[in-house]
Amino acid sequence: MNQRILITGSAGLVGKALTTRLAAQGADVVHFDLHAHGQSRGDVRDRDRLREVVANVSGIIHLAAVSRVIWGERDPAVCWATNVTGVRNVLEVVSDSPRMPWLIFASSREVYGQPIHLPVDEDCSLSPVNVYGRSKVEGELLVEKARRSGVRACTIRLSNVFGSTADHADRVVPAFARAAVLGRELRVDGLDQTFDFTHIDDVSRGIVALVELLAADEPTPPPIHFVSGRPTTLGELASLSIRIARSSSTIRVAAPRDFDVARFFGNPERARALLGWQPQVRLEEGVARLVHAFHESPHAIEVEDIVQ
Repeated sequence: MNQRILITGSAGLVGKALTTRLAAQGADVVHFDLHAHGQSRGDVRDRDRLREVVANVSGIIHLAAVSRVIWGERDPAVCWATNVTGVRNVLEVVSDSPRMPWLIFASSREVYGQPIHLPVDEDCSLSPVNVYGRSKVEGELLVEKARRSGVRACTIRLSNVFGSTADHADRVVPAFARAAVLGRELRVDGLDQTFDFTHIDDVSRGIVALVELLAADEPTPPPIHFVSGRPTTLGELASLSIRIARSSSTIRVAAPRDFDVARFFGNPERARALLGWQPQVRLEEGVARLVHAFHESPHAIEVEDIVQ
């Protein structure tokens, strides 16, 4: 793959997995992350810094964001500045670049809000119920406007991506796996809350397939979500984690958070039709990998407070 690709948010779960997969295919990856060091450090709210790194790239995978629903609720101003102004800055820099790099914008299943019909496909109405979801809808609108004006930009939507012990400790899948390995109580905020958990290996493989399409100068596709197509309740996830870990952990049920979507699972058909992609790592396998990784990595499991 003869491409120089900028990944914003390169230090995150998806960014790290993409870096490995793209580099293995011969791409030259440029890192850009607020939490990185040296030349790789950068903030998408800083347009001048973006302009420097975009000048010599073939394409951009824009992952940088306030990426947690709860963080958006706690600090809406920072969420909006990063998730909306950041997208606007990237698009403006792309539009000004003589190379006009292609752009993949990472959105979220949160844009669908509380869907009426399940499974959800990409043409479902966008009705977000929280600050984070609304910021992602606004980002999508900016991307679509830029696409209509000639920028080779497209949107992907991610859903409860998991698969690494280095993920945020309070994300539900690693939190449950870690707590089960430790024999600690698993707190479930809404036993029947239902989500579509997608393994990082599948997500990174799908994004690389999209990169290959754009690198071949194919037309930009409509929004694509990478989903397993399989609904799992939080209660089922907690029980699965305990069973796989062969743990003595118990489950404590708490009320669902009022800013969370209650039920979501998606239809992966568009990704299959356009990219030949389909999920391969089942939830049971992904949780088993995490449980094994926590058993094998004492450092990864040293977290004082296990929360959902």
